Amino acid sequence: MKTLLACAAVCLGGIGLAQEQPSAQASSAPPPAHAKKSPSAKHDAGSGAGDIGKGAAKGVGSAATGTGKAAVDLVTLHPVDAATDLGKGAVGTGKNVGVGAVKGTGKMLRGTGKAIRHLL
Repeated sequence: MKTLLACAAVCLGGIGLAQEQPSAQASSAPPPAHAKKSPSAKHDAGSGAGDIGKGAAKGVGSAATGTGKAAVDLVTLHPVDAATDLGKGAVGTGKNVGVGAVKGTGKMLRGTGKAIRHLL
């Protein structure tokens, strides 16, 4: 349809129809920019649970690393280094589990708030 109108505008050249069509296209507003959509309540709750799981897994990894290094240090007769490595593993475990729990709980609460707001 647009090509037919363009052909008619070119053919009719000086009648004035050709001047009206470009001005009609120029006056149309550009499409609105789409705002960034936030994730749904289900997505927030699910990713929160995932963050808690990731924190727990990293914590287990930290504990295993610290315990393994401590065992090697005990075998090589370095008891002070073994205690240090075991302590570092425990601190890493607590940090990773704590960060994962806080991030996950925050996302789950945000998802719960969205769900309640949607209901009301």
